[in-house]
Amino acid sequence: MDLFLDTSFSCESFAVIERVRAGILRGKADEVAGKIGLTDKEMAPILNMSERTLHRLRPDALLDTNSSERLLLLEQLLAHGLDVFDGRLDVLGRWLRTPLSELHQQTPLTILDTTTGFGMVHNVLGRIEHGIYA
Repeated sequence: MDLFLDTSFSCESFAVIERVRAGILRGKADEVAGKIGLTDKEMAPILNMSERTLHRLRPDALLDTNSSERLLLLEQLLAHGLDVFDGRLDVLGRWLRTPLSELHQQTPLTILDTTTGFGMVHNVLGRIEHGIYA
């Protein structure tokens, strides 16, 4: 099928794009981080910014497009993780900080500094979810 003729994209997808383009409040990053106890030191690389820049932003400041998108990716990842771990925030938080052989002994958190890393972590969660975790 020709990609340019595919009209199956949902209105929800376009709403996410608009939300990202508008920017998300820095305070939302604190809210998401607080759910599983992520520190600014852990959040900064995920949002693709320095820890100092993250500290400097006021809660009512808008994140740029890149950081906003990464924050939404993190929210989606956490939702997936909570589904896999039966809503257990404590278990998800520990798992995110545990080196995994599938990730070359890196923790899931350490590879979330790239969008490819988000995909890899979703993949590992999917394997756990389907009982094929090695």
